[in-house]
Amino acid sequence: MGLEIIIPKSDRAKRAVEKHAPKLIENGKKTLILQGTKTSNMLNNVLTGLYHLKRGSAIRYTRKNDNIIPFENGGETSLEFYSLKTDCSLFYGAHSKKRPNNLVLGRTYDHHIYDLVEVGVENFKSMKDFSYDKKLAPRVGSKPFFAFIGEGFESVEELKHLKEVLLELFRGEVIENLNLSGVDRVYVCTATSSNTVFFTHCALRLKISGTVVLRMELVEVGPSMDLVVRRHRLPNEGVTKQAMRKSIDPHKKNV
Repeated sequence: MGLEIIIPKSDRAKRAVEKHAPKLIENGKKTLILQGTKTSNMLNNVLTGLYHLKRGSAIRYTRKNDNIIPFENGGETSLEFYSLKTDCSLFYGAHSKKRPNNLVLGRTYDHHIYDLVEVGVENFKSMKDFSYDKKLAPRVGSKPFFAFIGEGFESVEELKHLKEVLLELFRGEVIENLNLSGVDRVYVCTATSSNTVFFTHCALRLKISGTVVLRMELVEVGPSMDLVVRRHRLPNEGVTKQAMRKSIDPHKKNV
């Protein structure tokens, strides 16, 4: 059974609907982190680690959710309901004998599933497994750098898709100007094979270099893990064109 469409009648209800509607200039995206019917201890730790990375722009549901099968027909309904309820894109974790430590990363458009990438998590290390000066811990909400290492991110379709989704989920607010002194973290993604990416989170430490430009050092602060791509689903071409529409500034003159 599909979701019932209710037409708002009051001005307050109309404003609430407009707030959740897709826009030419989108608001900062939030992430919903939830789990399926069964999750392993390791996967629960993974979801907790991701939630800490997204603090300030994430919502975590710790209850088990039945009937969520993102890649199956009808299995998306609950996810889309939660997306509408929280105005979030999403993470979804599940675990089964067939697909152990399974993590599904997805994006939504107009509160419908836009695309999906399913990865298996291996060799996970939480933030507690790393020893470092706590003064180096990145600040909540700070803008990250990204480093994608390996030709696979340009030549392998699955890794190209994973790169897009990771950028979308971790980039934070879209801004026009950035003070480099406020950048204190970097996500390093290394393609170790045609279907495996080593993901780690590092703090940036600035040091005097003897020149005007400061020297940057990376300090691994976690979490880190291997992401093994299992399945992915690209967005519909028609929906992609609609989602990629760009706004035009009416006050900007063409020269």
